[in-house]
Amino acid sequence: MTPEAKARNQIDQLLQAAGWHVCNIDQVNLHAAQGVAIREFPLNTGHGFADYLLYVNGKACGVIEAKKVGTTLKGVEVQSGRYAQGLPAALPAWRRPLPFLFESTGVETQFTNGLDPQPRSRRVFAFFRPELLAQWLQMLPPAAGPLAANDAPSTFLARMRDMPQLITQWGQGGANYQLWPAQILAVHNLEQSLAANKPKALIQMATGSGKTFTAISFIYRLIKFGGARRVLFLVDRANLARQTKKEFDQYASPYNSYKFGEEFIVQHLQGNQVDTSARVVICTIQRMFSLLKGKELPPEADEESAEGAENLFKDPEPIGYNPAFPIELFDIVVTDEAHRSIYNLWRQVLEYYDAYLVGLTATPNKQTFGFFNQNLVMEYGHTQAVADGVNVNYDVYRIQTEVTEKGAKVEKGFWLETVDKATRRKSAWQLDEDFEYDPAELDRSVQTPDQIRKVITTFRDRLHTEIFPGRTEVPKTLIFAKDDNHAEKIVEILREEFGKGNEFAQKITYRTTGTKPEDLISAFRNSYFPRVAVTVDMIATGTDIKPVEIVVFMRSVKSRSFFEQMKGRGVRVCNPADLQAVTPDAKVKDHFVIVDAVGVCERDKTDSRPMDTKKTVPLDKLLQAVSLGNVEDEVLSSVAARLARLDKDLSPADHAKVLEASGGKSLRDMASGIVQALNVHEDTSPFEAEAKKVEAAKPFANPELRTLILQLRQKADQVVDIVTQDTLLHAGFSEAASERAKGLVQNFEQFIAQHKDEITALQILYNRPSRAPLTYRDIKALADALHAPPHLIDEGQLWQAYAALNKTKVKGTSQRRLLTDLVSLVRFAMQQDNELVPYPERVQSNYNAWLAQATQARAGENPFTPEQLHWLEMIRDHIAANLGIEPDDFEYAPFNSEGGLGKVHQLFGAELTQVIETMNRELVA
Repeated sequence: MTPEAKARNQIDQLLQAAGWHVCNIDQVNLHAAQGVAIREFPLNTGHGFADYLLYVNGKACGVIEAKKVGTTLKGVEVQSGRYAQGLPAALPAWRRPLPFLFESTGVETQFTNGLDPQPRSRRVFAFFRPELLAQWLQMLPPAAGPLAANDAPSTFLARMRDMPQLITQWGQGGANYQLWPAQILAVHNLEQSLAANKPKALIQMATGSGKTFTAISFIYRLIKFGGARRVLFLVDRANLARQTKKEFDQYASPYNSYKFGEEFIVQHLQGNQVDTSARVVICTIQRMFSLLKGKELPPEADEESAEGAENLFKDPEPIGYNPAFPIELFDIVVTDEAHRSIYNLWRQVLEYYDAYLVGLTATPNKQTFGFFNQNLVMEYGHTQAVADGVNVNYDVYRIQTEVTEKGAKVEKGFWLETVDKATRRKSAWQLDEDFEYDPAELDRSVQTPDQIRKVITTFRDRLHTEIFPGRTEVPKTLIFAKDDNHAEKIVEILREEFGKGNEFAQKITYRTTGTKPEDLISAFRNSYFPRVAVTVDMIATGTDIKPVEIVVFMRSVKSRSFFEQMKGRGVRVCNPADLQAVTPDAKVKDHFVIVDAVGVCERDKTDSRPMDTKKTVPLDKLLQAVSLGNVEDEVLSSVAARLARLDKDLSPADHAKVLEASGGKSLRDMASGIVQALNVHEDTSPFEAEAKKVEAAKPFANPELRTLILQLRQKADQVVDIVTQDTLLHAGFSEAASERAKGLVQNFEQFIAQHKDEITALQILYNRPSRAPLTYRDIKALADALHAPPHLIDEGQLWQAYAALNKTKVKGTSQRRLLTDLVSLVRFAMQQDNELVPYPERVQSNYNAWLAQATQARAGENPFTPEQLHWLEMIRDHIAANLGIEPDDFEYAPFNSEGGLGKVHQLFGAELTQVIETMNRELVA
């Protein structure tokens, strides 16, 4: 068979798989199917033969130009374009020239849609089903000639260029999108990118700044106005899929009274069939990969992040065309957490569908930018999010102990414990020689309870005096542990040292049983208990728990992006009512604290998690990779080596369990089978070699066997050092936090010095003896100047910075900041005040002095009544928040609910004007 014939044979198969009836011209039956592809069709003189002429519903609509494998296809477009113009005039056509042009080698296919504005070729995985082409064609106006400028748009690209403008305010088109300015910009820029026909777009928004809400907003618009038929929303863990489905269900239409799920069907895909009536399908990327491969997804694979397994596929087994999931199934594919899990194995899922690809991430790296063609349509980092009040900033509180930093040594003769990881059974072990371990072994092969206890007790003792001074409750706290056993011990010691019951601290990992992990996450988010959640990585990314105020690292992380995601669990803004509902003594969430017990904030991190050798890959990830079809030599050889080692350690009872689960094969048998499959004879064909490896890997398709192997592997004992007593080396806010605080204060004081003659508020505050009135408008203008780039100075961060540098002179660090606190900050920076006191406290002090003087002046003559005093206190509070009060202010809250201007006139009569003037002057002094 010639290369050209091989290509046509492959094209025939792809067409037939997509539902086309393929035939030669002498066997044509235009009614044999909705779509008919006719080989070697003769065209008008001078136009030659079309390799394939495509008919849909009895009319010609396109051509396919076939080339041998390896041919570059851009240079073939002129040829296929000529064929599109050569259809004999007597034959029926949907439009002339024919609108649909394909060029294909059977391995590579590209398509040009002549119905698009400015038609441009694009690579497609295979051919479209005839039904899709029929839909496009049936939307055409009746004219048979070239598309006119005012013809109705029939393709998604054409409709994107006809999208209505994003309206964000009530009264303008009746829409209310309730978006932050950054979210509005992200939606607008994405729509511009799609209208420009850019195939990929990346949205980078800081953790907690509403990426998912932004995505739902643009998906809603793309369906409602852009006519997107279906959108695929990909995540990498089932927990995130459930959370995303909930957010879709809660999203209220900006145009009507419906929720998203009431207006459009949203499917959380958990089986093997897409609901064709769904407009949004939420799915894990590993599930979609398995569906395209026609394989069952192992139950555990949907729940755990796919990141580790996908890195094992050096040369991934390619996906083939699957008729159950045609390439046109989705118009848009949104991939969440686009910084991970998409560059190798799972990449094929993204490249399978003929869809625009939108990536969402808070932590892009160079790989991310490259994958998305450098098309960053939105860049919104943590610093800007903090300045905008969308995120809160953080401080780092460092805890260092002797064992954490240096490890320990236990001398011979002492008794330690060993714990069987699988059964949790303890045994005593007397040392016959010294036992020494370094920090890297902590909570892996060795556990030192007193090291955990020292970290926990230090955290407990410093919580209400240093970390969150003045608080009495334990703020919602998330602790990252190294593994499930480590998490177990942390929870035990937390309950013991805080003197609390089970509900106080809970473990939330993939191994949590009895209560679903998502139910525990919901309780952690919405209820008073648990106060502390201990996890490994289940809540590390994506999970939205706004009331979290403390993130504790008791494990280290090497990946920069993963660390940023974990850290990001604390950055989310939480409105005071929601915060106080779960933490009653909290007033406002204006920052969070990272408690770093392992030095994770001090270590350099990389953009990725490179795996130098398979020795560093956990056995569960290796087995998961093999179950998903990975039969690469390095992966299989690593599995074989580990099975052979494990086989030596098994008891007769364990051997029997393996034989039963595997259908009669021991671990040694399976390892031997892999080795034989890898050691192929030089005469063996590549096909036969591959088949042998697939056969050797077959036992691991059984999820029960994989689970058993992992359970047996866990039987390796962990040593528990119950002898060593740990010592606290240091506890306090980190030098980095101090340096950041010092830099922020310096920037603020430099700003004041540079602008004291330009900004009205600074002019007035610098010249207080003039007694010129300072208005709320003045202080708002100052705040706007500070918040704007390049300064990005937020008064809440600034207050915390002054507290970090000199806590004895700073009060009210845990209070909610008012804009008028900026007056106190400026006066403190200019050394007009010796203490930094919240502005309302300053006003309260001035009020007390004025009231005492006024009361004395009225003594025995006309004392203030209780009702007058109540109104004076309301006036005081208004001045504290607004720098003054005017008569018109009495028509607004809280005065209007108690009688407003009429009532205050009734109470104070002719002296009201004097009272207002005096309080405005004396309270803001």
